Amino acid sequence: MNINTDIATTYLITNKKLTMVAVMGVLLGMSIYIFMNSMLVGFDSTSSESIFKSTAHIRVYKDDIISKPLYQTDGATSVIINPKVVPASNTIINPNEVVALIKKNQDVTIVTPQVSATIFYNVGKTQIAGMAIGVIPSEADMMFNIKSTIVEGDFDKMQGNTNAIAIGSGLAEKLSLKINDNINITSSKGVNRNLKVAAIFKTNNSVIDKTKSYINITTAQQLLQENNTYVTDINVNVKEPEKAAKVAPVLTTLTGYKSEGWKEANESLMAAFRMRKIVITFVSYTILIVAGFGIYNILNMTVSQKINDIAILKAMGFKGNDVIRIFLTQALSIGVMGVVGGMIMAAVLVALLKKVYIGGDIGFFPIDYELSKFIQGAVVGMVITFFAGYLPARKAAQVDPVSIFRK
Repeated sequence: MNINTDIATTYLITNKKLTMVAVMGVLLGMSIYIFMNSMLVGFDSTSSESIFKSTAHIRVYKDDIISKPLYQTDGATSVIINPKVVPASNTIINPNEVVALIKKNQDVTIVTPQVSATIFYNVGKTQIAGMAIGVIPSEADMMFNIKSTIVEGDFDKMQGNTNAIAIGSGLAEKLSLKINDNINITSSKGVNRNLKVAAIFKTNNSVIDKTKSYINITTAQQLLQENNTYVTDINVNVKEPEKAAKVAPVLTTLTGYKSEGWKEANESLMAAFRMRKIVITFVSYTILIVAGFGIYNILNMTVSQKINDIAILKAMGFKGNDVIRIFLTQALSIGVMGVVGGMIMAAVLVALLKKVYIGGDIGFFPIDYELSKFIQGAVVGMVITFFAGYLPARKAAQVDPVSIFRK
């Protein structure tokens, strides 16, 4: 084994240019593979954070009721009446009992009721359509981490204050509002209320920031002329967001109301995420495979150049397995150098791009470290390197020294 290693090392050193070309191929392939997968992690993390700032893991609500098709027969003629949505109240009956039932599920972490109200924001002659979300401020903050998005004011002042409102930064800019300013809102039921701005939040989602506000759940019920048991939605967070789709049917069976996971509620975004993941994965694997072909070509060239040396080794008593070990050692050495260098280069690239400010709804460049991606890249890189070295090594092991000497 020591002799095989010495021979492999000699081949690496004597062919410095070819060795460096092969190492650079693996290094670039590895760095780009890790970089693109780190970018994918950053994209997914940023997208999930953006979604969870306004969307619970599971939403429990009363779904629209659709009438069944009716069949009328008039002699030999059958008439089908198309199904239509049956008008019904969208309130959840006995919401406190439903909340108590949901909390019994061991996967559930936070449960909070909500009242959504379509409103108009009025300041002078300016009127903007939007959505006011009636919440219990302390519970809503635990679920959506609202305080982390507050840029002005104090969200804690919302607690128990039916005359307070927290508005988006885009809305505050449009209406020229500051903390402690008054704003008039009109509900779809024609109810008017004057509220005082207690906080201004910024989610970096321009649509939300320009239309959404938080008010006390009691205020939302009053705007809709409903009593204090009126609840349109119950928001639920679970221990692992990825398992929301499995927990949702359980809650539907438990409560009798429609339970919708966050992925189901954002199907278009999820489709875009999957497409992005497929593209990035395909490109990153392709680059690594190209690097593997580079190693294969270089080792194949080495076998052709060292064909006489291989014949002499086999004539001296080296077996085919020894020859395979020599070239595999050479290939894996190139792989190790390329993988280590690629991991270092990827770490540097990630560190640099994390500090680049993009602006808009994104902020800083969405990229982040994930140890599993580095380990995954190293394993994939070494596997590709192994097979790229094994094929030329096997060819070298099959060399017949007698036929080479005759030539």
